[in-house]
Amino acid sequence: MIDSGQDEQTLIQQAQRGSLEAFNALILRYQDSLYSTAYRILGDPDSAADATQDALISAYRRLSTFQGGHFKAWLARIVTNVCYDELRRQKRQRADYLDDLPGGDSDDGAPLPASTPTPEQLAGQNELHRAIQSCINSLGSDQRLVLVLSDIQGFSYQEIADQVNSNLGTIKSRLSRARLAVRRCLQGYAELLPAEFRLFDDSNNQ
Repeated sequence: MIDSGQDEQTLIQQAQRGSLEAFNALILRYQDSLYSTAYRILGDPDSAADATQDALISAYRRLSTFQGGHFKAWLARIVTNVCYDELRRQKRQRADYLDDLPGGDSDDGAPLPASTPTPEQLAGQNELHRAIQSCINSLGSDQRLVLVLSDIQGFSYQEIADQVNSNLGTIKSRLSRARLAVRRCLQGYAELLPAEFRLFDDSNNQ
């Protein structure tokens, strides 16, 4: 019986020796984060679930190649690559993919204010979440990846560069353009933006 509370390195070693139970214990720690990454990149809950599952299968098969370091970043790199491949596939099949938005009921959305919202506030927040996701969806795939990895998942520039096999200057440039595009996009939803979300507008800091 695997103790899910064991330290990460021990579980990784057990999983690399063939323990599916140990691998599952590892995945339980990160599957929500991985799904969130996939959802933010793909913008569709079903596609995100499929991509997460494919990434986890790939991770298990490639576990012997993990040579140490940040295991979460290693998993995130795999799910990011799966999502990137899916975006390219969908782009080939239908050029208007970015116009398809996820339903509000399945939108995990951006972090919400800590206070308990009223039904009216919840409705407004759901609209805001859809607006944010719509703006993220409107980005090109390269910009969308770095924005999600940085501003949603909290990875450093270097971690993002390692994940997408690019240099720091390119990552910073893509992220700057992505943030600017999202800010401009959200101007079309100005009535939905409470003070908590005005961080998207940093014009006063320039």
